[in-house]
Amino acid sequence: MNRRHNKVSDETEINLSPMIDMVFILLIFFIVTTVFVEEVGVEIVEPPKSIAEDLEKNSILFGITADNKIVYGGKEIEAQNVRVIVRRLLKDGIKPVIIKGHMQCSHETYQSVFREAKNGGAKIIHYTQHNNT
Repeated sequence: MNRRHNKVSDETEINLSPMIDMVFILLIFFIVTTVFVEEVGVEIVEPPKSIAEDLEKNSILFGITADNKIVYGGKEIEAQNVRVIVRRLLKDGIKPVIIKGHMQCSHETYQSVFREAKNGGAKIIHYTQHNNT
C-alpha cells in the first residue's frame, strides 16, 4: 500500500491553466481601462511671408549682435542714437519698433535699446531672438 501512495504523489502536477487564464484576463482588463492622455499644445500660425515683409517695411528694426553691438540699417550705432532714430521716424505716424537680438546678447544691451526706443516715443515694441549672426 505504501508503494501505491508514492506512485500517486509522483504523478501529481500543478495545473497552470487557471493562472494563465487569470493573467490574460488581467492583461485585457488593464488594456481596456487604460486612458491615453493626449497632450494639448499651442498651435502657432505664422503670418504669410508678404505680411511679415510689410511689417518690416512699416516698422523700425534694430538688431543686437552676439557681441552686443546695436545695428540699424546695416550700420552699427550707439544706444543713444536709438532715441533720435525712433523720434525721427515716428513723425510720419505710429510704427512698431522691432528689436532682433541674438540669443547670446546681454540683457543690459536689450534694456538700453528698449529704454531709448520708449523715450523716443515708441508705443509698440516687439522683441525677437535669433541664433544666427
